[in-house]
Amino acid sequence: MSKEVRFEICIDSVQGAVIAQEAGAARVELCDNLIEGGTTPSAGMIQTARAQVDIGLNVIIRPRGSDFCYSEVEFEVMKRDVELAGAWGADGVVIGVLTPEGCVDLERTGALIGLARPLSVTFHRAFDMVKNPHQSLEDLVTLGVDRVLTSGLENSALEGLDMIRDLVKQAENRITVMPGGGIHERNVLKIVQESGACEVHISARSQADSRMTFRNPRAYMGGEFRSPEFAWKATDGDRIRAFKDTLK
Repeated sequence: MSKEVRFEICIDSVQGAVIAQEAGAARVELCDNLIEGGTTPSAGMIQTARAQVDIGLNVIIRPRGSDFCYSEVEFEVMKRDVELAGAWGADGVVIGVLTPEGCVDLERTGALIGLARPLSVTFHRAFDMVKNPHQSLEDLVTLGVDRVLTSGLENSALEGLDMIRDLVKQAENRITVMPGGGIHERNVLKIVQESGACEVHISARSQADSRMTFRNPRAYMGGEFRSPEFAWKATDGDRIRAFKDTLK
């Protein structure tokens, strides 16, 4: 390709940050609880990740899963987490607050941006739950948001490709529109070429097996929606390299 595409890797561990850096990623988005789309990581995770990697480190600020309309107490938590992420060495924060009517919450988003600066600010896939994406994009530009992550209001970036293309054109370099959601090695080239995006958000994870040799099959530590007790999804450096090779 004629242009360089920057990869942001969604991770849920310090080891994932290290692997992403070794594989040539430009930036990571550090999260906890990816099964719910990502929530705010712990203090120890943020600080240790910063000590381990030099690439961009963005931290998601999300107090819980589910929707993006928060109570006063939840919003107070978010404000404090933004301040602490900066103090602990993050390069940017990833936020998203909506009104009950499906609009960008201008007052609360503006307050978080004010607390975050001079860090970069990304508006995450809360954007995919807005009522009017074109007006919402203009709202984010007005607020001074640096980047918006979106699947084009669909379940995956490939399904939302037409919308992503429209948003990239609308943005006119005033804000970075970054596709994310269901992007893999087989569709990344199509998404980049047809959208005109210069940054892509991927997870690039593969199953990692537990080191446990004794495994009790009678007890489970999670809820009813079960992931494997003795395996998990871990950042895969070979997959990141495969993404980059696909776009060469």
